[in-house]
Amino acid sequence: MSQHPTTEQRTGPRYVISLPVRAEWDDGASGEHVVVEGQTTNVGPMGALVHLEQLPDVGSRVQIAVMREGAPKVSAVAEVLRIERNPAQPLAALQLMNANDEWRGLVWEPSAPHLQHYEYDIEDD
Repeated sequence: MSQHPTTEQRTGPRYVISLPVRAEWDDGASGEHVVVEGQTTNVGPMGALVHLEQLPDVGSRVQIAVMREGAPKVSAVAEVLRIERNPAQPLAALQLMNANDEWRGLVWEPSAPHLQHYEYDIEDD
């Protein structure tokens, strides 16, 4: 048994789903405005784990947009809680600063496993 108890900070279940995203932030070291595209690994009611080829710094603020047909479906401001610098799949854990009903209704709830088939199918058989 672990000697180091951990506290679960999630506010609801996370659903495994790959959704296209665009992330924007100002790099702290260079001052450069960074815009990258990526995919979610999972989404929750207050955040997401996203695969991005370039990672922001932990603690920085990111404008994240879930895309649909090349346009933002919903966007929010998020804080970077942690990053995983795995060269095969660099990940950023984001906690939404302004999580609202729009994120929950347009991203999180439709990502539930029992709804994914209907909401995100590209082709019908």
